[in-house]
Parts: sequence; structure tokens; C-alpha cells
Amino acid sequence: MYDTELNTAGGLAVATTTASLTVPPARRRGRARQRPKFWARGHVLLADLIRILNLERLERDLFRGASRDIGTAQVFGGQVIAQALGAACATVEERTVHSLHAYFLRRGDVAAPIIYQVERARDGASFSSRRVSATQHGQEILHMAVSFQRREEGFEHQLGMPDVAPPERLPSAAALVTDDSLAMPVKLKKILAREKPFEFRFADPLHFMPSVDAQCTQHLWFRAVSRLPNDACLHQRLLAYVSDYYLLSTAVRLHRLELGHGAAPAISVDHALWFHRPARVDDWLLYAIDSPSASGARGFTRASIFARDGRLIASTAQEGLMRPVSSAPLERSGQGMGLA
Repeated sequence: MYDTELNTAGGLAVATTTASLTVPPARRRGRARQRPKFWARGHVLLADLIRILNLERLERDLFRGASRDIGTAQVFGGQVIAQALGAACATVEERTVHSLHAYFLRRGDVAAPIIYQVERARDGASFSSRRVSATQHGQEILHMAVSFQRREEGFEHQLGMPDVAPPERLPSAAALVTDDSLAMPVKLKKILAREKPFEFRFADPLHFMPSVDAQCTQHLWFRAVSRLPNDACLHQRLLAYVSDYYLLSTAVRLHRLELGHGAAPAISVDHALWFHRPARVDDWLLYAIDSPSASGARGFTRASIFARDGRLIASTAQEGLMRPVSSAPLERSGQGMGLA
């Protein structure tokens, strides 16, 4: 477990291998009030996530990592991507990751360690390329290409940020779960109630039941539940982790009417992420997701990630299997669940 101590401000410091996450004291009005249990639990989960993202180095280009059980039947795909990115970052100096492209090959076993082998494909004058393979039980579960670039100045442009309500005006996931006026399915309620190291605020109405009005778009805000250290690589790894949330659920939204309750779980096939500008994941970020196509039993989603000041900081894309249960063979490949 974690060693804890009271800091001078009266908050609770949760120690990790590389950083301290400080939980600020509760506001006081007359007498001290305790933080809600789910709030404190989120900080412990964030500290634990940072701990497992710090891999054990076995050899020069060989690393070992553990897994977090987030309540799914397999290792969360975002975790494997973030750990593979960490392994690649450990082999590069004075360059920053600008893109990664990953393929999920098999489901990961939460109870077994994951071995990450990095291949140093090229170190050029401006770019460095790495290939990372993740294996369990002697079989590859993911392979990923990562590209790094030395800092350069150049032309700039970007798309504008969508006009949505700020996170302060939106209900938290905990508030949605406890709102008895919402006819929320039990399964979705359990997903939203699940404690996470990130906080989410939904800017669009949630479609609880199949609807002809459903759109293949989704806007949501997210941030880490605690302030984080000034470690650019840590923020990039955490962004890679959280970028695997809610993508495939956006692709499914339009088809709930025809799939109904017979829809098979969406399973990630691949995942790509481009880092455009520096950002902190402990500040609110807007995830603007859309699904331009579904065909061949695959749903395709893409998304833009914006900072509060409107800067486009990252883009992501993902494809996953979307099959009705009646036509879905037993599929053992894939990691992510789309809605975690």
C-alpha cells in the first residue's frame, strides 16, 4: 500500500515511486468536513496508475510492467499503450513523442506481467523511430510504432474548439448516477459509478436507450483527479491512457436502435495518437469525438483534444469491432472496451 503523511497545509500526501500527489484539505465552514469517499479513492487510483506506468528495466531495451484491474475481463488497452510509450521514451533523449500507432493483437491477462521489448529502428538528425512489442505468456498482445522529434519552430494552424458548456456547469458522473430522474440502465450506471483516476463531465445528453435522434458525435471534458508534477513524459503517458476512453461508444450510438440489447461489446483493433502541443492532463481538456464511418463489422472513430484556452493539443483515431451477438464469433483479439 502507500505510505501517507500529513503535509503542512493539512492535506494528505500520497507517495508514489516518482511523484507525490497532494490531496488539498477540505474547505471548512464552522468545522472540518471530510472528503467524499469516492474523491479520496480517486487519488489513490491515480497514484496507483502512475506507479504501474513506471516500468521495471530488465535490460537496455527490455522492460516489465504490471496491470491495474479496472473491472473489465482483460487489461485496459489504454494502459498497454501508455506503458509501451513509456518503454519507448526511456530509449530516447532530448526528443519528444509526436505520434504513435498501435495494434491490439490479443487480450491481456490482468494477473500476469507484461514484457515490453523496444527496437531502436532509427535515430536521424530530426526524428527517432521506435518499435515496441508487448508480450504475455510468450505471445504478443500489442505492437506499436512511436516517433519522436527534436524541438523545432515552424508554421502553425489548427481547427477551432467546439462551442460547448464549460465543465463547471456540467454534472459529474457521480451526480448523474445519483439522479433518480434519469432512466439510466443499470449497466451504464455501474460504468459511470466505477471509480477512476480521471474525472469526466459530459457536454452532450447521454443516450440511455436506443433513439432515432442519436448522433455519432460526443463531447466530454476530462482531467486527472489531482495535481501532477511537471513531467512532460508523465502527462503524455497519462494522455495516451485516457485517450482510450469513450471512443468506440461514440461509434455505437447511432446503431443502438437496430442492435438493441443484442449488441456485442466493442473491441479495439487499433489506436493512433498525435501529440500537437504541450498540455497538462490535470487541467480540464475537451474530448471532441465523432464516428464518420462504420462498415465491415468495424466502427471508426476520431477525436480532437483541446485545452481550456482553445489550443488543439492532440488528435486520436481508433477502429474497433462492432457485431451483433447473433453474428459475433468468439474473438480473443483486442484490448480496449471503448467505454471504460
